[in-house]
Amino acid sequence: MSAIDWIILTGSLLFIVGYGTWKIKGGSNIQSYMRGDNESNWWAIGLGVMATQASAITFMSTPGQAYHDGMGFVQFYFGLPLAMIIISVTFVPLYHKLKVYTAYEFLENRFDLKTRSLTALLFLIQRGLAAGITIYAPSIILATILGWNLNLLNFIIGFLVIIYTVSGGVKAVSATQKQQMYIIMGGMFFAFFIILQSLPESVTFSKALQIAGAGEKLNILDFSFNPESRYTFWSGITGGLFLALSYFGTDQSQVGRYLSGKSVKESQMGLIMNGLLKVPMQFFILLVGVMVFVFYQFNKAPVFFNQSTLEKVENSASRNQLNLLQTKYDSIFTVKSSLASQIVYNHTEQTISSYQHILAEENNLKSKIKELISNALPGEETNDKDYVFISFILNHLPKGLIGLLLAVIFSAAMSSTSSELSALATTTTIDIYKRSIQKDESESRYVFMTKVFTVVWGLFAIAFASFGTLFENLIQFVNIIGSIFYGTILGIFLVAFYFKKIGGNAVFKAAILSEIIVICIFHSDSVGYLWLNAIGCLNTIILSWMFQFFNNRSSLQKI
Repeated sequence: MSAIDWIILTGSLLFIVGYGTWKIKGGSNIQSYMRGDNESNWWAIGLGVMATQASAITFMSTPGQAYHDGMGFVQFYFGLPLAMIIISVTFVPLYHKLKVYTAYEFLENRFDLKTRSLTALLFLIQRGLAAGITIYAPSIILATILGWNLNLLNFIIGFLVIIYTVSGGVKAVSATQKQQMYIIMGGMFFAFFIILQSLPESVTFSKALQIAGAGEKLNILDFSFNPESRYTFWSGITGGLFLALSYFGTDQSQVGRYLSGKSVKESQMGLIMNGLLKVPMQFFILLVGVMVFVFYQFNKAPVFFNQSTLEKVENSASRNQLNLLQTKYDSIFTVKSSLASQIVYNHTEQTISSYQHILAEENNLKSKIKELISNALPGEETNDKDYVFISFILNHLPKGLIGLLLAVIFSAAMSSTSSELSALATTTTIDIYKRSIQKDESESRYVFMTKVFTVVWGLFAIAFASFGTLFENLIQFVNIIGSIFYGTILGIFLVAFYFKKIGGNAVFKAAILSEIIVICIFHSDSVGYLWLNAIGCLNTIILSWMFQFFNNRSSLQKI
């Protein structure tokens, strides 16, 4: 990277950390530190909700997802707008009415302490793991660029986030997220237009879409009913709905964003803003990945995007085999580039068929490259989706924009991680420490313990990040972790809201059994992971009703 890139990257990160640490000071009482004195307006809430969800994984992995598999991933978000409406009408008024600091306080009023504690524990497990992945993602970038130690980078990134999260609490998180979203969206728009400008002069945006369509990257909707297909219209509108309901309605990292709102209306408007903008934002990020695909039809892409892994193979006994495959890859590129140019001028079925055939041949060769890597370097990761966008940034973007795009990725990582650490610490303090360990302490003591727990969870996330490995790609890994737990958590809340005759004992047993079932289904790999959200939720509701029914029947028999 050039000096200007380092200046832009370092300046952006120092500004965020400095702004969160020195300009915004957390208060000494719980209301100020955990809810920011309820000063947030609707647009700040909307930006905060979007920034919390849009981690570095989103901006590093999503373009790579589109490069390999096309736009179909956007279906994952189809249930989100409807979820925002349901949460705004049902969840938000109740949370504000009860004046809770966490979503799980409500469950003790509705059920009992053990149900509240179990739900909080499920949240702490899945969100603690997810926080580790949001730290791990940007660490990969610097490790790839600079060759630094990955574990050292995990610590540095985690430590920077801990500093301003501990210092400012929710106020610091909310204030910095606004700045981070400005950097994020500005950087992605710049990247998009630079990519378009880098295409051959004859390839306009509409012609680029023709090439992407011929490469089957614009297949947005899949109406098939195959449960093993991960991204379909039906899995997005159902499984995605359940996931969004649980994430935005019961996950403290999101609930904490709109609990800081000035009023119920401000919180509702912030969520509706997220519902209106989230799908277009994800569509745009995927479109950036598709344009990267088009760019590489005219500019030779690496045969494997993780350059450090490729260099290891080049220095191994398998280098001759790699050279032969690389030579064949070069010849495929020549044909592919020629066919892509023909599509621009002669968009016929025969040209498209030939183009798709050469793409299939290229994919087959890349599979052979991955097989070679596995044989030459046992245990080495052969999935390079997460390296597509960062490789493009480093090798093809102009000076200055590289630093800006890296600042985008790091800003997103810090935004999500700070929200997660704040939520983890708040939940630990309110639902575990204050409720079950030390009930009668001063507010300043609880604020102090929240800061302590922020550090503890930060260190936990750093430790988990140090053992992180790629799981297909990072954005899927995070969503899989969430899907394993979110369905059960959402089921507990839906029973609390809508099934007034079901008690705590029934829902507690149902939640434990439902979680066991979900984990077993996940390990069997019999359905796409998005369906786990619906399965976990419905299992919890149905089993709760069954346990309550048999409990009532047993009670009647004893009379």
